[in-house]
Amino acid sequence: MSRPLILITNDDGFDAKGISSLVNAVEEFGDLFIVAPDRPQSGMGHAITVNEPIRSYKTSYFNKVNAYCCTGTPVDCIKMGMFLLKDKKPDLILSGINHGSNVSTNVLYSGTMSAAVEGALEGIPSIGFSLTSYDANADFTPSIKYVKLIVKAVMDNNLKTGTCLNVNIPYVKEENIKGIKVCKQGRAFWDDTFDQRSDPFGKDYFWLTGSFGSKDNDKEADIHYLENNYVTVVPTQFDMTCYQSLNELTKWNFNEI
Repeated sequence: MSRPLILITNDDGFDAKGISSLVNAVEEFGDLFIVAPDRPQSGMGHAITVNEPIRSYKTSYFNKVNAYCCTGTPVDCIKMGMFLLKDKKPDLILSGINHGSNVSTNVLYSGTMSAAVEGALEGIPSIGFSLTSYDANADFTPSIKYVKLIVKAVMDNNLKTGTCLNVNIPYVKEENIKGIKVCKQGRAFWDDTFDQRSDPFGKDYFWLTGSFGSKDNDKEADIHYLENNYVTVVPTQFDMTCYQSLNELTKWNFNEI
């Protein structure tokens, strides 16, 4: 009996500590195939590369695991992986483990989660994993247990077609993690600003900065549970239709100026 085929990517680059931890966590579950960005691609969202060529080349970085570096975005990596696998369709797509959380509206900007959403678009069970630490040297050891538990549950139960999971893991000692909570996406937003600077030629340039804040007091949302040391699992879909507005909009008159 053949082992499941698992396609893996991330948005922090192939040499990030998080993806190595993810590979180590799931190698027992199937045959791994990695296509990861050749450099950090955080904040790329669901961007794809259309105005320049994409290069993809094999790497021995993951030892015996069949792996490629890709010059594109995380979504490009999933598309490239599907192309390189040709007639072999992955049984599971995994993305991460991301450095930094992807709670709430961060899912819209996240390359990690966009790779998982792309997997869902392909009809493949997909999971995006994130750890709430931006430290490049963060300890991912406590994450491994929960990656294993969630991957096994998905493989045992499958996911509804078109759905992926957004998993966030608190950066605390393993004994302080209280468990896993399936919950909804919270409401939080970036308070954006730009740091204006000048280059040596006197030309202005701008660096996007800001802070991520939440006024959401919903105790059933991912933000609340993550702050209280739970691993959060949010079922996520790519259908962004606002169904509550469908009936209202059908009553509007679009035929007169």
